[in-house]
Amino acid sequence: MLKKKFDWKELGIDLLVDLAAGMLGAVGIYNFALNANFPVAGFSGIAIILYHLFKIPVGAGMILLNIPVTIFCYKYLGKTFFLKSVKTTLIWSVLTDYVAPMLPVYNGNRLLAALCMGVLCGIGFALIFMRGSSTGGQDFISMSIKKAKPHMTLGMITFGLDICTIILGSALVFKEVNGLIYGILVTYLMATVMDRIMYGIDEGKMTLIVTKQGKEVAEQIDEYAGRGSTILEGVGSYSGEKKDVVMCACNNKQMYTIKRMVKEIDPKAFTIIMESNEVVGEGFKQE
Repeated sequence: MLKKKFDWKELGIDLLVDLAAGMLGAVGIYNFALNANFPVAGFSGIAIILYHLFKIPVGAGMILLNIPVTIFCYKYLGKTFFLKSVKTTLIWSVLTDYVAPMLPVYNGNRLLAALCMGVLCGIGFALIFMRGSSTGGQDFISMSIKKAKPHMTLGMITFGLDICTIILGSALVFKEVNGLIYGILVTYLMATVMDRIMYGIDEGKMTLIVTKQGKEVAEQIDEYAGRGSTILEGVGSYSGEKKDVVMCACNNKQMYTIKRMVKEIDPKAFTIIMESNEVVGEGFKQE
């Protein structure tokens, strides 16, 4: 049996992504959230609570919190995911405790701090999840739920779990309604950014064109919009008349050109335009 060759290039890409994502998260947590007096969700939020109550460094707190959850989730999530997540967690924690403190801490408007933290951490989490890893802790729980309920998005799972941490932080440390509101706001923003990057960054349009001139429509779409299409055979339920159904995926800008061309070729064509959250394949994002 041949052994699989170790992919150093893939390891290097994983490390670079971990460093980039960890730096975004570390800056979001330490430089924007730590002194802004609002609760943060996830294990990083619990680590911030421990920092305010017992002065335990945030990164060290995240590692301590991760130990029991990591042991519990190891068998369920598998060895590969476990090892990648441990690596990511250590990088994230070290950057939070040793690198982020070298940068200026933002002490301005709390709303701006919340917005910056939500965007930075949302991007960081999305990059990590897209590489098949996590930051451990609540991410392990989120990924476990995602595995059991694949129809649920990671952003919404994370948002639901985060509410508990926000309430805990508000009750134990910050003790104010404004802090609770900021915590919910930043959590929703983080989940939205995460879902946008993971599922919606390649969004576009999909159109179904019912026409008698399917071949001509498809050729014009290819010539002027540079998009391939698929011609399906359709039959009118009322008239029984056979027609072509041209299916085409494109970006938002190209749809206007396609719609105009269809009208010129066949004024009687029936055109349906739908939102497409993500398009994977040739000419779009490659898995």
